[in-house]
Amino acid sequence: MIHVENLTVAIEREVLLPPTSLEVAPGEALVLTGPNGSGKTTLLRVLAGVQQPTAGIVEIAEAPVSERDADFRSRVAALIGIPPLARDLTLEEHLEMVAASWGKDASEAKASARDLLAEFDIAALAHRFPHEISSGQTQLFLLALTLSRDFEVLLLDEPEQRLDSDRLAVVIDALRARQANGATLLIATHRPEFAHALAADTLALAP
Repeated sequence: MIHVENLTVAIEREVLLPPTSLEVAPGEALVLTGPNGSGKTTLLRVLAGVQQPTAGIVEIAEAPVSERDADFRSRVAALIGIPPLARDLTLEEHLEMVAASWGKDASEAKASARDLLAEFDIAALAHRFPHEISSGQTQLFLLALTLSRDFEVLLLDEPEQRLDSDRLAVVIDALRARQANGATLLIATHRPEFAHALAADTLALAP
């Protein structure tokens, strides 16, 4: 599902990602590890179509990565950094809006939002605004927002950040469920237990 061959990203003389190759089969998970500056986020940004590579081959579902391609956009969901949020929409309204924008009707979008709020144990926050919740709650909400649309490939940059062990378990269960339903996962993390919990292969990047 994901094919990367000798991918390199550089800006002038600064190498953001040295030559990197990887393969992830459909329904499998790969975890990226390595210190800050090793290129984990850069690799995810290229696969999400928001950063251009300097050299190499990058394919998803045997097709070149292109954010302008509707098929690509329908296949790939990503959480890389904090996306724009509306101060005047509640958490539930954000989830409904994203679900509706990806093809669900109003009743389906509302049901999806409620299910995700419950799954990430933030149902009590449904009517709060994004600026009214804690950093850990925000991380759970952003993950729910990412999962509120259909996808085949899920790209996550440090989804464990700002989460204690109990909340991390909630995220692991959610990702296991998506993988069990056939999703392909590529996740950057600093916590080894994340890879072990997902029974995923690991690729260590070096700066």
